[in-house]
Amino acid sequence: MALIIKSNIRKYVELSVSDEVEVELEKKVEDMIKKAEERAKANQRKTIFARDL
Repeated sequence: MALIIKSNIRKYVELSVSDEVEVELEKKVEDMIKKAEERAKANQRKTIFARDL
C-alpha cells in the first residue's frame, strides 16, 4: 500500500528526490504505525492516538 507519494515529497522540498527516498520513508512510516498499533493494543485500546507514535 502506498502511504508515501513521491509527488507530494517533491512539493515539500526544493531538491530532486530519488526513488530510494520514497521507499525508505514508506518503510519508516509502516514501522511507526506497527509500533503505534502494538502500543494501543498493550493499553487495551482499539484506536491509535498520536501519543502512540
